[in-house]
Amino acid sequence: MRLRFHWSMSAAGDPLRATRDRAEVSGIPDLEAHIEFCRTAEQAGIEYLLTAFGSHRPDAVVLAAALGMVSERIKFLVAVRSGLCSPTAFVQQINTISVLTGGRVGLNFVNGHSESEQRYYGDFLDHDQRYARSDEFLDICQALWAGRGPVTYAGRHFRIEGALLNTPFRSPQRSKPELYIGGASPQAVRQACTHDACLLTTPASAEELAVRLAPLRKQGGRAGLIVGLIARPTREAALAAAEALVRRTGGAARAVHRSFRARSSSAAFATTFDRALETEWLSPALWTGAVPFLGPSATALLGSYDEIADTLLEYGRQGIREFLFLGWPDLDEIQRFGGELAPRVLEREMELC
Repeated sequence: MRLRFHWSMSAAGDPLRATRDRAEVSGIPDLEAHIEFCRTAEQAGIEYLLTAFGSHRPDAVVLAAALGMVSERIKFLVAVRSGLCSPTAFVQQINTISVLTGGRVGLNFVNGHSESEQRYYGDFLDHDQRYARSDEFLDICQALWAGRGPVTYAGRHFRIEGALLNTPFRSPQRSKPELYIGGASPQAVRQACTHDACLLTTPASAEELAVRLAPLRKQGGRAGLIVGLIARPTREAALAAAEALVRRTGGAARAVHRSFRARSSSAAFATTFDRALETEWLSPALWTGAVPFLGPSATALLGSYDEIADTLLEYGRQGIREFLFLGWPDLDEIQRFGGELAPRVLEREMELC
């Protein structure tokens, strides 16, 4: 099975977004910048672009629909928080996007990482309760996508009676959207197993990842990494780029993410941030030096094109076959990926065949 590559659109039109407090970030999308991002990603061979969720961002579903109408091949991975709308209304939205874009939509379920932000939306459940609610939400969604008649469901968090939708999910490849679960907690792993989803998790040492993913591997599930990318012709050039990145962000950005760490209830975010304060390297290829300045998603694969290509293939041998990348800035790194890194990965995959 070939490796699959995706990219986050979180910083489209605003490369310094991650260095500022969320209250200072504009939620108005720069449509032209997003369109350029889509075209660059299509040319580089990226499969999905993530439209992230957050009160400081435009709505992920609406943004994916808009961009789907002005793009050709790229697919959109829509971030979802399950407690904020009716599952029936949500399936109706996603099915409509699939009809309008030829099925170019997938779903990334995130169970929330900040109690305070959850409350913006009227959600006062704790970490474990949110996972229980997401299970019910996904059960209803799966039943509606199965399309075997009216859906009736009575759970603790949702009650649906006789639900029918006249807009089906439409795609050349599948009868429902591809599912991803974001997280690193045991609850996230269990949820990915239960709902036949790919677990998108944070990087860790090989030993820690093996333990985290053991239940998923036992049942043949899928796993992927959310990871930054700093790829250059040589390792020395990559290290110099990393040092320049830290210099550009500065102490104010570090204070922003220290404050966010204190507010977050995400196990993945907390573990990643705290470890980065102890060491800058999880392995020769995994650098955490930018995490205190750019947040928990800034652990990066760092090295030469050949080194990173070899690392990606090694992850593949360990059962981690999907990657959601970030870059600083993204457009430059996507172009390097498409022009230099992706061909090396493909060459190595062909040799293995």
